[in-house]
Amino acid sequence: MPWHLMGGTLIGIMRRPTVGKMKIPTLEAFAAMKVEAMNLQQSIPVETIRYDDRGLVPAIVQDYLDGTVLMLAWMNRDSLQKTLDTGETWFWSRSRRELWHKGATSGHLQKVHSIRYDCDSDALLVGVEQIGEIACHTGERSCFHRVNGSVTPPPADMLSQVFDVICDRRDHPSESSYTSKLLADGDNKILKKIGEETAEVVMACKDDDPDAIAGEVADLFYHTLVALAHHNVDLKAVYHKLQERRR
Repeated sequence: MPWHLMGGTLIGIMRRPTVGKMKIPTLEAFAAMKVEAMNLQQSIPVETIRYDDRGLVPAIVQDYLDGTVLMLAWMNRDSLQKTLDTGETWFWSRSRRELWHKGATSGHLQKVHSIRYDCDSDALLVGVEQIGEIACHTGERSCFHRVNGSVTPPPADMLSQVFDVICDRRDHPSESSYTSKLLADGDNKILKKIGEETAEVVMACKDDDPDAIAGEVADLFYHTLVALAHHNVDLKAVYHKLQERRR
């Protein structure tokens, strides 16, 4: 049975009923979606945002799960209000001088999960689910992909960065790489290591040694990420499960 994290307590929940392959949202899920929409509407005081002399405010768009910065665009009062009303990002196009619904043409919509404003009320931070994993018109996931003239994706959270390295070792094996060797040995070796690291986490916790606990959990995380890569399971799929269960 999956778990939810609520108020620091692990509680069991029943799985959603299904019809064929289609999941039917529970009443609790509908209620959560309604609360999320209400929270979005109430998150930003549109009239108290400090717009510049053009009536614009910069909006930094960030992946709501792994923290990757996806793009920077501009909003005015109308586009901010439409973003709050629709739950999808709307911006002001300075070149076309019109409202711009992100992804309306490409299909790469941005589903808004949160909006924050800074201490001076003159900049916005928008947490989104990027449909299609492409935010940039060049086809890159992020507009911030240039470093010294080369294409280099911006960093996400640390687990995502480690997972990217593991996937690279899977796709481009190196004889000197422990990760490549572990992946080549397959499930038997990987699962054995996960079992060993789990036991070591238990012992470190039993000894109440904070540094050892951190180290052993890091080892367990690493070997679990190797298992994900070996089975071609994206880390973001795990993040989605955690997101579903944190309500």
